[in-house]
Amino acid sequence: MPAKLVLATQSPYKRQLLERLVRSFVADPSGIDESALRDEAPRDQAARLAESKAREVAPRHAGAWVIGADQLAEFEGRAVGKQPSVNQARATLLSFSGRRLDFHTAVCVLTPQGEALKHVDLTVARFRPLDSERVERYLELDQPYDCTAAFRAEGAAPLLLNALETTDPTAIIGLPLLWLASVLPLHPQ
Repeated sequence: MPAKLVLATQSPYKRQLLERLVRSFVADPSGIDESALRDEAPRDQAARLAESKAREVAPRHAGAWVIGADQLAEFEGRAVGKQPSVNQARATLLSFSGRRLDFHTAVCVLTPQGEALKHVDLTVARFRPLDSERVERYLELDQPYDCTAAFRAEGAAPLLLNALETTDPTAIIGLPLLWLASVLPLHPQ
């Protein structure tokens, strides 16, 4: 009998991505504290949170494969999270004008035996010079207030970008499917 698959998130984006690979899984969000540790680099924080989410949910699903994932953006060495208001999103996006923003998308898969399989994907967003009109148009079209750094690559992002550099286009959305497909069982329950 195939093993059960659990996605430790409430993110609709991650659920939609996983549905590309498997028909049946359980979404069970973790309740961990996502605060950064002192002097923790954004890449390390994303990796720690992905594993912590999987480990927090795993005891509720004995014998399951459990997927934890997290994404953080890094701008000039500091983490950039969600920007829940129009004013915060506008100011944040304008600060990226002509600059680079790194997205660290981490995933941890716990096997039924408790082995932790880990991966962190890097996506680099290179922003064109931005003005208020361009940012307002983007915000109007995408309303990305529930997204890391107020940025949603799968929408109107071409208004903001010169380039998006990645080895896995699904990583920027929140779950690196190329890597995940290489480690998950082919027929989860």
